[in-house]
Amino acid sequence: MRLLIDTDPGIDDALALVMALTSPEVEVMAICTVAGNVSVDQATTNALRILAAVDPASHPRVARGAEGPLKRALVTAGHIHGDDGLGNLDRYVEPDGRPRYPQPAPVIEMHDGADVILDLADRLREELVVVALGPLTNLALALQRGRRVLSRVGRIVVMGGAVAVPGNVTPGAEFNFYVDPEAAAAVFKAGLPIDLVPLDVTNQVVLPQADLARRLAACSSSLGRFVADFSLHGFAVGRRKSGMILHDPLAMGVALDPSLVGFEDLHVEIECEGRATRGLSLGDRRELPAHRKRRPNCRVATTVDGPRFLKLFLDRLCPESR
Repeated sequence: MRLLIDTDPGIDDALALVMALTSPEVEVMAICTVAGNVSVDQATTNALRILAAVDPASHPRVARGAEGPLKRALVTAGHIHGDDGLGNLDRYVEPDGRPRYPQPAPVIEMHDGADVILDLADRLREELVVVALGPLTNLALALQRGRRVLSRVGRIVVMGGAVAVPGNVTPGAEFNFYVDPEAAAAVFKAGLPIDLVPLDVTNQVVLPQADLARRLAACSSSLGRFVADFSLHGFAVGRRKSGMILHDPLAMGVALDPSLVGFEDLHVEIECEGRATRGLSLGDRRELPAHRKRRPNCRVATTVDGPRFLKLFLDRLCPESR
C-alpha cells in the first residue's frame, strides 16, 4: 500500500506517523505538512523529527504545505499538544547537557504540499491512499490546481468532523474542520472517494497510559523513548478521560485496514457561514427514501472495533516479539 500523509503534527498525528512508518505493508511516499495544531514551519520540523526517530528504510518526500487556512486566521492547539506540538521536547536533555532531540536537518521538497499531492496522484492514481490528519487546506489547494488529477486517487481517508456527537472545539465542530471549514467544504463537494473518520468513532478508542508504558518498556529502543517522551503531555491533557484519545491513529488504522470500522454512506456538508456552527459537519441521516435525499459523497465510519484497533496500534509501535 502506498500512502501520502497530509498532517499537522500534533501528538496524535505523530503517533499515526510512527504507526505508518513502522507498518511493513506500507510505503509512505510523502508527508505533506499543513498549519493546524501548530504553524506549518513547526509541523515540518516535527515531521522531520519523527522521521529521524523512526529512521525508516526508505525515507518519504517531505513537503511544506499551506501556512494558513484558505480564508481565515489560523487557530492552533498548543494547549493540547504543547508549544512545539510534540509535548515540548526541548525540555529533555541528556546527562551531558546536550538536547535529547536536536533540531533536524531541513531536508524538504522544493514543491509545496498541494503540488506533491498532485504529482503522486498523477503517477500512482488508484494505488495511492491519501491520509488527511489535519485541516484540509492542502487538498483544497490541490483541487484548485488539478481537480481531475486528484480524483484519480484510490481513497482519501479524512480524520475530521463530528456527525452525530458533539464537537471538540465548539458544540458542533471538530478541530480540523473548524480551522479551515472552507477547505473541508470544497473537498466534500468535489466528488472524491472519501472515507470520513469522525469523532463519532475516534472518541471510542482511548489508550491507557499504563498500556503504552508496558509495551514500550518491552521494546527498550530509542524510538520507544521518543514515543514515551512526546506522548507524556498528551496523557496529562487527557487524564480526565483515563487515557489519550487516538483520533489520528484510528484514521491511519482505517487506511491500513478498513474492516476496523463499520461505514455508512452519507451526504456530509460542512458549515462555513454560521457564527455558532462554523466547521459543523452535517450528515443527512434522515430516514427518507434515497431519491428524496442528496446522494452520498463519502463513507462515514460509525462503529469501530476498538480492542482490535488498539492491538494493531500497539503492535505496530512495538511488536511484542521484539
